[in-house]
Amino acid sequence: MSIRFVVPALYCVALMPATVAGQEPVAWGAHLEFSTFSIAAIDPATGESGVAVTTRVPCVGNGVPWVRAGVGAVATQASTRVEYGNQLLDMIAAGMHAQDALAEAVAGDPRAARRQVGVISLDGSRAQHTGDSTSAWAGHRQGPNYVTQGNSLVGPEVVGAVARSFESTEGSGRHLSDRLIEALTAGQAAGGDARKGRLQSAAVVVADPRPGNSRRPDRITANINVCEHPTPVAELRRIWNGISRTLGYRELQLFGGNDVWQLRVMLHALGFYRPEADSIQRNPSRRRTPKTWWMRWTSSGARMACRLHRPDHLVGIVDAATVESLWQVLEAEGKVAEVRAAIRGATLVRR
Repeated sequence: MSIRFVVPALYCVALMPATVAGQEPVAWGAHLEFSTFSIAAIDPATGESGVAVTTRVPCVGNGVPWVRAGVGAVATQASTRVEYGNQLLDMIAAGMHAQDALAEAVAGDPRAARRQVGVISLDGSRAQHTGDSTSAWAGHRQGPNYVTQGNSLVGPEVVGAVARSFESTEGSGRHLSDRLIEALTAGQAAGGDARKGRLQSAAVVVADPRPGNSRRPDRITANINVCEHPTPVAELRRIWNGISRTLGYRELQLFGGNDVWQLRVMLHALGFYRPEADSIQRNPSRRRTPKTWWMRWTSSGARMACRLHRPDHLVGIVDAATVESLWQVLEAEGKVAEVRAAIRGATLVRR
């Protein structure tokens, strides 16, 4: 792991009038300025590459993240040069090491001192650049399979939290987009942007080269762009949980659904539901599960509540706190990996 921090002098930026094209945020102005923090990463096990980012400027997903299936990912920020996205991805697709590609791109950029860029290729090569005229605090950090960078932050603890979060989920079997959002959440919790009114937009973009995982020719799977929101990182998580139908995205009081099937798998792993079965198969039918399942579920829920030491648990009701407790029990019994493997395909976001 390597780490670098840059603390340049403060500077002022003159605001210039601009003619704004349709659907480009007026707040962008003449020059793109994404003072922000981000993480660009790969998953060697799946071949996925992705970027997650947040800032106080609207529509950050329209400028900072660039990904290409089977190639890698780029985050271009501070005084953002969007051309870096395809330029760097083209270079590493042609076989250049990320460090060589970034060095060549920055050398030809007269505004390099105002830029911050992170790039990672699918072979694991990675590079970062933080110009010495970006913001009051700017820095970057990297480790196996990721680069994280930020400017106008409260301090190094932000990129440190992003890095620790991402490293902690390595090999967990969780989807790359899920891990990226969690890392972004950790950075936000550590203080994030130092400016007042720092909560505005966030985005996550992931590409997956595996056949059948995207209907799009560019192989983009997850692409969530929260253009404007009071708590954009939390909204990013809410959207991802909802579209992936991950258990916990809603309070369960119904008989059926993809998340109900996930609950069955978890209860089965703990011996609460159909312990005689080798596995719990998904039912492709949208029909409601028979009432006998509801009876078994409530019975299992009661036993589960006792086991989780939650006497306040309402039998038959599964909320976010219950789901989190259930994962903790699975972790304690060493069964998280098998459960995540069982439900992984059912929670994959595809486009």
